[in-house]
Amino acid sequence: MTRGNQRELARQKNAKKQNENGKGKRNDDGLSAAARKQRDAEIMQQKQKAANDKKEPGSK
Repeated sequence: MTRGNQRELARQKNAKKQNENGKGKRNDDGLSAAARKQRDAEIMQQKQKAANDKKEPGSK
């Protein structure tokens, strides 16, 4: 039965570690939903432009 106790202790330790890290939580950057959506759209447009620029010279 010792092994079962070790598992329980490991689960408790892991749960505490996960809570401290805040893993899985989204960072609060202070932006509203609309502002975040706009920022993300601009980033995606820049990435798409960079991908198209990179793709264009290779296809000729």
